[in-house]
Parts: sequence; structure tokens; C-alpha cells
Amino acid sequence: MNTTALPVQADGEGDPPGTPEPRSPGLSSRPVIPLRHPGRWIVTAIALVLLAQYIHGLATNPFYEWPRVGYWFTRPVILSGLRVTLVTTAWSALFGFAGGVVLALCRLSRSPLLRVVAWAYIWFFRSVPLIVVLLFLFNFSAVYKTLSLGIPFGYEVAHFNTVTLLSYEVIGIVGLSVNEAAYAAELVRGGILAVDQGQIEAANALGLPRFRQLRRVVLPQALRTIVPGYVNQLIGLIKASALLYYVSLTDLFGAVQQMGSTYPSDIIPTLEVAALYYLILTTILSVIQYYIERFFARGAVRTLPPTPLQRLRDSLSGLRNQAANAWTRS
Repeated sequence: MNTTALPVQADGEGDPPGTPEPRSPGLSSRPVIPLRHPGRWIVTAIALVLLAQYIHGLATNPFYEWPRVGYWFTRPVILSGLRVTLVTTAWSALFGFAGGVVLALCRLSRSPLLRVVAWAYIWFFRSVPLIVVLLFLFNFSAVYKTLSLGIPFGYEVAHFNTVTLLSYEVIGIVGLSVNEAAYAAELVRGGILAVDQGQIEAANALGLPRFRQLRRVVLPQALRTIVPGYVNQLIGLIKASALLYYVSLTDLFGAVQQMGSTYPSDIIPTLEVAALYYLILTTILSVIQYYIERFFARGAVRTLPPTPLQRLRDSLSGLRNQAANAWTRS
């Protein structure tokens, strides 16, 4: 009987397509070693050292005069200026955003006249510095001594004296609002244009009126894009309110300037007080921005990102579990 020697095939040769490669014995039992990042640790260490040096300098440098900062932090004159800053900024943010929505809708309108007027308004107030606008309004009574209501180019129903009508606070709110509206208009327009065109076509197919489309379909989605940019604009508005001091409105910066001029030895502490209050206000706005963005993210992401408190709770829970496991192994 003849026997034919079969050729010896290499491991894996002749297997049908799709057959997985044989795994080396014990491969799954080998530990997984994470990739090392020495550069990241070096940069982190340098940042920690610099941060520690900065904090140490703040705490030990007598130049900062922290006891005087604590004294001025709650003085009535400073709190009065802070109230003026909050009131003017709040009203300016409200009127500026409302005006920005109107201007953005005018720029997106089918009327050529409305588009041109809105574009000219935005072009003008984005070109002229805010301090010039405030100073012009401060001297508005010299240009127009009275303002009247009535039929255009005809009978006057009532007229007002601009000197009594435009108080310092009104001048500040109007000046900040008209300037803010120009920037808010472009933010709102960009947010509306970012909404998918299919959403608007679906709303048209359902027969929704244009105003209801805007209120229920377009703006809720556009706000996801508008909120980050507009909160950033509000932070700039808070800092821009310091210019109100130059139109005789004693805001936070104005109160600090007055106290620094009255007490020259406390110039640095009063400026530190102003910086701390501005930091507090911008921090509060940043926290509000986070939760507003999280609210409007519903429906756009599968899972909402955890809040800082939830992250802290999860971190503490993880540390507690690690400590319990270490105690059990010991």
C-alpha cells in the first residue's frame, strides 16, 4: 500500500476565510500597562509650583494690605456703587438682548428696507466706541432740548425736557443698551442660521405660523448657540459698565475711584475690592451659563453631562470605595 506524505502547512494556512488567529497562551492574563505621559506630569508639577508661589505671594506680601481690603469690602459707598452696576447691567442686558432679537429678525426679514436699516444700526454702533456713545448721550440735551410725541411732521401731543428726562442712570442704561443690541443682534442671527433648515421645513409642512415657528422651533434650538456667546458678551458688559463713571454715574468703579482719591494711601486696597467684586459677578454668570447650557442641551445629547456637584459626589464615592477595598485586602 502506497502512502503519500501530506505537506506540512504553516499554522493558520488553509483555514477558511474569517477564521480568527490563534491567541498566544496566557495573553489574556498579562497585566495591561497604561501608557506613560512624563511630559504631562512635568508640566503639572511646574504649574503647581507656580500656583503655590503665587498664592504664597498673595498671602504674605504686605503690599496688598488685606486688612484694608476687608475694611473697604463692605463699606456703604462701595455697596452703593455695586448696586448701580448691577441695576444698569441688568437692565442693559435685558433691553440689549430684546433689541438684538428685533435687529436679527429685521436682518433676516424679506423686506429690503428692514434689512438695510438693521445692518446700518449694527454697523454704526459696532464702529463707534462705547465711551463716545455715552458722552454723546450725556450731552444730548445740548443737541435736543425737548422730545415730543405726536403725529409725524404735524401736531404734538406732548413734549418732554431732555434735561429732566435723561437722568444719569437713564443715560447709562440707554448707552449700554443700544451698544449691546448691535452685538447681540449678530449673536442671535448666527444662532438662528445655525438651526438646521430641515427643522424649519418640517414646521412649514405642519402649517405652523411664522411666529410660532420662531418661538417653539427656531429659538429653543438657536439658544444652544446663542447662550455661550451672549454670556461672554454679558461679562464684557459688566466690565464696560466701568465707563459709566465718565458720565457722572457713581457705579462700582466710580465709588472705588472716589475713595482712592479721597484716601490716597488706600488706592491699591480699593482697586483690589473692585477686582474681587468683578470676579464674583463674572463667576456667578459663568455658573448660570453652565446650567442654562445644560438645560438647552436636553434632546441634543443622549446623556446630560454631570454637574460639578455630581462629579464631586462621584469622586468622593470612588475614593471611598478604593479605601474600602484597600482595607479589605489588608
